[in-house]
Amino acid sequence: MLDIVEFIRALAALAVTLGLIGLGAWALRKYGPDAIGRAIAARQERRLRIVESLALDPTRRLVIVSLDGQERMVLLGDGKLLDWIPSPPAETVPAPEPVV
Repeated sequence: MLDIVEFIRALAALAVTLGLIGLGAWALRKYGPDAIGRAIAARQERRLRIVESLALDPTRRLVIVSLDGQERMVLLGDGKLLDWIPSPPAETVPAPEPVV
């Protein structure tokens, strides 16, 4: 009988220990040293953002990047920039006239 009680006690101690380790990992992820930097970055307006990304093959990727309101198409591959293609100027299309 004493062995079962000690076994249950050991399992409870293990569960508490693993729970404390998990709680500590969660707290470090949420309130760790880089949490302040993430909070500041979240409030700032970003100049650069990825609009869309497409994997062409295992080594090349086509990415549309928006920088200061202009979109560029970038071909990436083998850890280097392969090409930087500016987007064509937007054509203004007149609005259709209403049919009366």
